[in-house]
Amino acid sequence: MPLGPNVKAAALELGFLAAGICSLEDSPRADALDRWLERGFAGTMRYLHRQAPKRKQPSSIVPGATAAVVVLDNYFPGPDPVTPGVKIAKYARGRDYHLACTERLDRLALALRGMGATIARPFVDAGPVPERELAHRAGLGWFGKNTMLIRPGVGSWFFIGSVFTDLALEPDRPFATDHCGSCSRCLDACPTQAFPEPGVLDATRCLSYLTIEYRGEPPVELAPGYRGWAFGCDICNDVCPWNVRFATPNDNPDYRDRGEINLTDPDFFETMTSDEYQRRFADTPLERPGLAGMQRNYRAAFASLTPPP
Repeated sequence: MPLGPNVKAAALELGFLAAGICSLEDSPRADALDRWLERGFAGTMRYLHRQAPKRKQPSSIVPGATAAVVVLDNYFPGPDPVTPGVKIAKYARGRDYHLACTERLDRLALALRGMGATIARPFVDAGPVPERELAHRAGLGWFGKNTMLIRPGVGSWFFIGSVFTDLALEPDRPFATDHCGSCSRCLDACPTQAFPEPGVLDATRCLSYLTIEYRGEPPVELAPGYRGWAFGCDICNDVCPWNVRFATPNDNPDYRDRGEINLTDPDFFETMTSDEYQRRFADTPLERPGLAGMQRNYRAAFASLTPPP
């Protein structure tokens, strides 16, 4: 009897939005990844260069694995009220998704072992895993023009997780169609023009990269484009018609806004000590840029809200 339906059922019981299964053959997008890196679009994220060989050969990520169970984890908290101050990406206002999602993926991995797997290795936005490509292979959605994976009837407010396994699983069919059509709202709305062409992101111009991965001061020519964003950016998701029409809030307490962040005080992080920052934010996505990074981000975000003289 095929194990795939049992595996997917186990994923849904753990609260995941959707689940699919994919094989681990070499990526048909290998040349596109090489061109993207050659164009410098990864910026200072040198780890993407180091990870490229495994991203192009998913079977090399976990030796012995023959398939990946791919899941989507809804984090949409609902539409944002219009409030004064700066903005924090929706996914970053609660507990770190690496922690929250991995706990349930660990339980899914345990279920796979109970079905006979000797390999069951979970990943959530970590390591050399091409999450969106594997999710596409697993039939979970298509690539939007903003490079996000979009699922019909759902949108794109989700994390992608996976469990690499040696369990004998029949792969699902890759998602075959593109439902963006002529829509270009995500591209038109980007305040820093981070999309040189549909389906290609120049990370060096993306607010998520600039406020999280990048360690320098905001590039002068992009500073006005911050538009109050102090960590990440939700604009291309906010305007996507699939999200506007279909996104449904998730009640997972891990992804709720904990109310820890003062969005109206420019000095909120300036007056904070390192110890206080760690106590309040070490288990949230804000841990990655650190206190100095958030001080820089708040300066840039508040400055972008003030029209030049």
